[in-house]
Amino acid sequence: MKSYYRALTIAGSDSGGGAGIQADLKTFSALGCFGMSAITALTAQNTRTVTGIFPVPPEFIGRQIDAVMEDIGTNAVKIGMLHSPEVIEIVARKLVHWKTSNIVLDPVMISKSGDKLLRDDAVKALKNVLIPGVTIITPNLPEASVLLGWEVTTREDMDRAAMELATLGCDNVLLKGGHLDHEDSSDLLYQKSTDTLTTLPGSRINTINSHGTGCTLSSALCAGLARGMDIETAVQNAKSYITGALLAGIDYKTGKGHGPVNHFYNIWPEK
Repeated sequence: MKSYYRALTIAGSDSGGGAGIQADLKTFSALGCFGMSAITALTAQNTRTVTGIFPVPPEFIGRQIDAVMEDIGTNAVKIGMLHSPEVIEIVARKLVHWKTSNIVLDPVMISKSGDKLLRDDAVKALKNVLIPGVTIITPNLPEASVLLGWEVTTREDMDRAAMELATLGCDNVLLKGGHLDHEDSSDLLYQKSTDTLTTLPGSRINTINSHGTGCTLSSALCAGLARGMDIETAVQNAKSYITGALLAGIDYKTGKGHGPVNHFYNIWPEK
């Protein structure tokens, strides 16, 4: 009997469909995985702003994870919005309990519209409780700055930051360079096991349709790990996928703000 490649996302819901759980499940499907979810919060959100956040009780988040794991199981896990220390602690506990592997953590802190998605008192729990148990973290430069306590703003900063982030306990760091004041958008992969830094070149894409890029990249990486790829291959494939999704979404109009990427560019025919 055949089985699907299984990927679980633990994240918040985006009612506008461009980020969060919705982006993760679209990405899993586009990349050949059976997607499952444990929702950590509901957001009232569109392409312009987040107008409300309704947290899911931590105990019920745990129930969702248990329901998936005791029956279906998973090959990889992507973690997104975890707004409070209590949520971080129960997620970490459940992942240990179920002996999960291939865990991708996207340390979501602020939405594309600038709304705060992580409470200030949750940063310590993220660093001390969750990061030491994951396979790879995927912060952008502002998120890395918060985690490290100093401003990461240049290419030279990125080398130091990636290696310093690994001292928090994770084996691999994908530091995203989209916030660099530079003509391209290169990312940096640090692998602790080999003490290697790998630059992942990328052209800066001029588009307003960039809502959910971080969620999409991390879930694409999760899908690669679920399918049995090694870290570097999964990262390269995820980078290629998000680049294609951004390029394919340039000419679409969705909402009045930052529209979504085109998650199904490799499946849908052009209109």
